Amino acid sequence: MNKKTLKTVSLLAILLIVITGFIIYNQVFSGNTKFSENEIFIHIPTNSKYEDVKKIIAPYINDIDKFEFIAKKRSYNEHIKSGRFLLKSGMSSFALVTTLRQNIAVKLAFNNQERIEDLAGRVGSQIEADSLSLLNSFKEPAFLAKNGFTEESVLSICIPNTYEMFWNTSAEKFRDKMLKEYQNFWNSERIAQAKENNLTPIQATILASIVHKESVKKDERPTIASVYLNRMKIEMPLQADPTVIYAVKKNSNDFKRVIKRVISTDLTLNSPWNTYMNLGLPPGPIAMPDITALEAVLKPKKTDYLFFCASVEKFGYHEFATTFAEHTVIANKYRDWINNQGVKR
Repeated sequence: MNKKTLKTVSLLAILLIVITGFIIYNQVFSGNTKFSENEIFIHIPTNSKYEDVKKIIAPYINDIDKFEFIAKKRSYNEHIKSGRFLLKSGMSSFALVTTLRQNIAVKLAFNNQERIEDLAGRVGSQIEADSLSLLNSFKEPAFLAKNGFTEESVLSICIPNTYEMFWNTSAEKFRDKMLKEYQNFWNSERIAQAKENNLTPIQATILASIVHKESVKKDERPTIASVYLNRMKIEMPLQADPTVIYAVKKNSNDFKRVIKRVISTDLTLNSPWNTYMNLGLPPGPIAMPDITALEAVLKPKKTDYLFFCASVEKFGYHEFATTFAEHTVIANKYRDWINNQGVKR
């Protein structure tokens, strides 16, 4: 082979290497997405197969054959991972396979839920487990019996917060996560604080739910807690309007109903949640109390108050009294004000 032929062969070899390299690069590292957003999340359900994944990502992939080439080269098709995954605009097939192996956690948030059914619906909209499976997991008889809850009191288990967990968390794993958080919150110090007021953690949570509903003003919650604890000490009915409102909603099976005013017929409603008709605490929380309401019950203000009523001078706050006579004056003032506002219900 002469030098000219050798040179030609060498150039052809180099050209072949360049072309092959370009083809490989194009297959592996060139952009392969077709969505306009900077980034999107996709969800791959538990037990998905490779064919399921292809259907899920197809709307966002420019060339599915390129993706398949890399997926098979990197054995992704044999090792599917369920969860929540972040796709970024312009990602290559190689990067897409990489990101489909990186499950991104969800920042799951909930608060102000009145029932375990509401919680299940709220959480079910944020993770893979649906509301029914979540509800059933919390109401599982063996779980309730083992941990000292009832169907009415199990809402106590959930401490409002923002939790980081994977989208594909099962209903049972979510429930067990809440139990762990509950147990962490109720450490020996808090259990001792509750015991000082003759309360168990569940009872403290139930009372905190009433305090939470009574006032959005966090600075007066310890005073409101003191009123209810004072009543409990002398075996006086709690007579908490929020429990009556809960009883009315439960009786009508309408928790979307807005009730701004308790009327006299509500007070005689035959319900275990009606603390005008029943002594002591209701059978479970009437809402999900936040940390400040729980702390208010654990660290109540020391007072002699037995009564309180919404203030007409300081909107959102309450006026407190030690005697019924003092309370009557305050209550009449509030009643006149609310009548003038035209609030009937």
